[in-house]
Amino acid sequence: MTNDSDEHVIEAIGKCRIVIRNGSVVEVGPPLIRECPLARRFARSVDPITSEAVQENISHRIQAFGMCTSRRKVLMSGDFVGFGASELISYGISAGMFDSAVIACDGAGTVIATTPELVQGIGGRMSGLVQTSPLPGVIAAIEQNGGIVPFRETAGIDQPGGVGIAFASGYSNVAVTITAPSDARSIRTHFSDVFIIAVHTTGITPDEARVLADHADIVTSCASRAVRDVAGKKALMQAGSSIPVFAMTQKAKDLILQKVAVTRDQFLVTGTDLPFDADSGPKPLV
Repeated sequence: MTNDSDEHVIEAIGKCRIVIRNGSVVEVGPPLIRECPLARRFARSVDPITSEAVQENISHRIQAFGMCTSRRKVLMSGDFVGFGASELISYGISAGMFDSAVIACDGAGTVIATTPELVQGIGGRMSGLVQTSPLPGVIAAIEQNGGIVPFRETAGIDQPGGVGIAFASGYSNVAVTITAPSDARSIRTHFSDVFIIAVHTTGITPDEARVLADHADIVTSCASRAVRDVAGKKALMQAGSSIPVFAMTQKAKDLILQKVAVTRDQFLVTGTDLPFDADSGPKPLV
């Protein structure tokens, strides 16, 4: 017997619109880009990016860790990428820079997470969540691991509302991931000290990129031409070259530098005009 309310919509891997219903992929829209260095590194590689390859990748995620099902694993340790949003927030929590993070999870919607493992388990496996339905198993797993699910009845995605609940719950050093430029502006207006990371920026307009550059601490570039042109030129620092992450504030620059300091990987540190383009990023930029 199927549940008509068990439906999840995500945008991933070239910003394909993907619909998952009752644990199965039922729709995959056309991708906006044809190749991405990050997609090549997935456990189920996507290269080139086609609707068929995306469907195989998402189906693999459903089988491997229960994405968009009540079997969803919510804990994970270790970095998938060096300067991804979840990796930076996880490090910030472990270093005492943040005491909570407002993120989004399939099956739960907006979540307030307080441990690196919960942030990475949710965020390291999820990008571009547009809409989701409440899954009791996922909500229970998050709450058992110290997380808060503010909109547990609806699995609503409301990042400004989640930030407000985080402060009302006693947290004071809050990080948040956002996809909508209007959310960045709203959160900055009402909670000036929140650390804002803008994610899932592929396809945004130059005007939207300006809003993110003005209000976010970090803007991830994804496959966005506008982010590179607008935020990249204003940034204090760029981390990574294929898919740059732009630090727009001193607080963001400090976070990235502190993470570099404790990471055992080799790094090249140099001064240059930004954005720096290594010509190895997603193609085409949109």
